[in-house]
Amino acid sequence: MTTTRILSRKAPAELGIGIAFVAECILLSHLSPYFLTTENLLNVSLQASITAIIAAGMTFVILTGGIDLSVGSLVAFAGIITTDILRIHLPLPVAILAGLSVGAASGAFAGVCVTRFNITPFIVTLALMTIWRGAAFVYTEGRPIWELPESFGLLGAGRVLEVPIPTLMMVIVYTVSHIVLTRTKFGRYVYAVGGNREAARLAGIRTDRVLVQVYVVCGMLAAMSGILLASRMNSGQPNAGLMYELDVIAAVVVGGTSLFGGRGSIIGTFIGAMLIAVLRNGLNLLNVGSYVQQVVVGAVILLAVLMDQWRRR
Repeated sequence: MTTTRILSRKAPAELGIGIAFVAECILLSHLSPYFLTTENLLNVSLQASITAIIAAGMTFVILTGGIDLSVGSLVAFAGIITTDILRIHLPLPVAILAGLSVGAASGAFAGVCVTRFNITPFIVTLALMTIWRGAAFVYTEGRPIWELPESFGLLGAGRVLEVPIPTLMMVIVYTVSHIVLTRTKFGRYVYAVGGNREAARLAGIRTDRVLVQVYVVCGMLAAMSGILLASRMNSGQPNAGLMYELDVIAAVVVGGTSLFGGRGSIIGTFIGAMLIAVLRNGLNLLNVGSYVQQVVVGAVILLAVLMDQWRRR
């Protein structure tokens, strides 16, 4: 499958979600006078940044036809490892490296299970989701980790020229991810493996290596989000990231990436993540209850999957 054909398939999905996002913003700006304020828009970007960063990694995985259900639990465990190292007064770079290493190790393990042992990604990552969540509670005995250095809080709560640092991190992650997927050999391999794994193998692509690498990317970005979230809360919480995997997968699918692999883009994921974040923010501004919000977001996910099925036909 050529790059030209891939791009031609991506364009309609990106265009459609882009139009939907603009329409959503216009509607909410009329329904609430607070929506288009600078502070609210920065707040939306901040709220979206954590799940959006994970969604970037999930895009790599889903493009290969896989899935990673462990990202929410990994957010919690990576945050706990990072904060616990900080609590014993080790340097911040060491703590961050440790947290990222947990994510990379989890992704590598998932990738090896999928490639070497031919275990379905759904099963592998479902098991890891339970393992990491349980490990987070066992490690902390169900209690949060407090008494962290003040410098750590700047990662999640600091601002550069009034823009939240997590928002800047999100922009960097998506810029790099877009370049990787569209301008590098690895990006072409990701699409090829997702389009037809056997054909990619016969073409000389080391498919097992590509699959392991995409799970490592996803794990590291989940760990990065866990560190940023722990910084925002100024604590390591064993219940952090609960149900994040649903919002992350929703952002990827709403953004036009096919659950069957081989079709999608990082730009679509970014728009999908922002669309869901704006939707939640708008519902909050309109005082819609949290339970109703779950219904609305669920309906949006279902609609996105139905549209994906329709595009495949």
